[in-house]
Amino acid sequence: MQLSKYLWLMGLILVPLTLIAPIVYFVPPAKAPVDAPWTHVPPHLPPTSHADLIKGPLADGPAVTKTCLTCHPQAAQEVLKTAHWRWESEPIKVAGRAEPITLGKKNVLNNFCIGIQSNWPPCTACHAGYGWVDATFDFSKAENIDCLVCHDHSGTYVKANGGFPAKGVDLVAVAKSVGAPTRENCGGCHFRGGGGNAVKHGDLDESLYHPSERIDVHMGKYKFLCTDCHQTKNHVIKGRSTSVSLDDKNQIYCTDCHTQKPHNDERINAHTATVACQTCHIPAEAIKEATKTHWDWSTAGQDLPEDTHTYLKIKGSFIYEKNLLPEYFWYSGTTDHYLLGDKIDQTKPTRLNFPHGDIYDVKAKIWPFKVHRAKQIYDTQYNYLIQPKTAGPGGFWTEFDWDKAARLGSEAVGLAYSGHYGFVDTEMFWPTTHMVAPSEQALQCVNCHNKNGQGRLNWLTLGYEGDPLYYGGRN
Repeated sequence: MQLSKYLWLMGLILVPLTLIAPIVYFVPPAKAPVDAPWTHVPPHLPPTSHADLIKGPLADGPAVTKTCLTCHPQAAQEVLKTAHWRWESEPIKVAGRAEPITLGKKNVLNNFCIGIQSNWPPCTACHAGYGWVDATFDFSKAENIDCLVCHDHSGTYVKANGGFPAKGVDLVAVAKSVGAPTRENCGGCHFRGGGGNAVKHGDLDESLYHPSERIDVHMGKYKFLCTDCHQTKNHVIKGRSTSVSLDDKNQIYCTDCHTQKPHNDERINAHTATVACQTCHIPAEAIKEATKTHWDWSTAGQDLPEDTHTYLKIKGSFIYEKNLLPEYFWYSGTTDHYLLGDKIDQTKPTRLNFPHGDIYDVKAKIWPFKVHRAKQIYDTQYNYLIQPKTAGPGGFWTEFDWDKAARLGSEAVGLAYSGHYGFVDTEMFWPTTHMVAPSEQALQCVNCHNKNGQGRLNWLTLGYEGDPLYYGGRN
């Protein structure tokens, strides 16, 4: 009753007023969220000098770790649970697979050096631990954690086969230098994946140690460290690599710092629902250092002139490209994965980790990828890819005998080997997320939309009738 009376009274007041002058109700438009990325970048903590805290001698890597744990006792249990230590995921249920799958560098196949099983010592030089030289490595031993590889500030720390410190490294001097991870710490492994600088990732190489703004606006102009985006809690580092991951948990997104619609032009903002930021803002990769785009293992073993970028007897033939234009695919954050023992169709390239998503997937966006194409060994009778033994006694790099390498590698992974092998085409897909260009170098409308059909995007393979600016939407 009281409310009804109040409304009736207000009506008596307002009606005469409307006879004098109409009342205009103005609702201000909602303001778009301000794009303020710096509020999400963590401050860099002041360093703690360890020069007076570390006492020598330190006989080996585990001795260093034991010293670290006297002041950081919780660190070991944190690291033991991480992907950098385990190189393997928790079991994950995957569509089309009867049992949950575990995946990681520990057991995945790629089309670079193919796989680590039976080839542990050279591959595990990048493991954050000491002594992984065979399948018996104990992942529960805290003293085998390598603290120095992520925290060295001396610039003199080098790891060798099996993850051990290289001969000649002054462990006391390195331990005294430690601090928060730098680009050099991360890049020592991630810039050199696949056996050398710029091999695997078109957007990660040693040019990012001290880049100009042209190479990467975040690291060059704004002096970002890797850990500014790959933020870390309890030694768990944010980020996912589609080459070794089945899920997209703990992933990094541009919108961790930027708003979903950061542009002043709403026509551009309208694209963010279906186009990844990286598509426009990383127009090219391998800007300063050429990256490997093709690897043909079938030519290995021949006595031909050798060159790192064209041919090595132990590895075969290569193609490297600089200023590489990405290829574009729908991507929802995860990829399909070839697993050991999966049958292949040898009449077409085997896609080892094709991105999930299509034009009908509301979670998918058009993303830029580096696609690495290769020709690698497979069993012609069982019709699956072979994980060969390449390193060490009996390995291909020693004896140049593919049959022996296939037999030893198959034994190591528990797959039957028919005694018959050949070489088949494969493809790997690497999302492009680094080497963000300055805004004035971002792609413009005409780079993708033009009447002559010569834009970057293949609209037909993406599921459109043609350029949607001229032909409308889906097929």
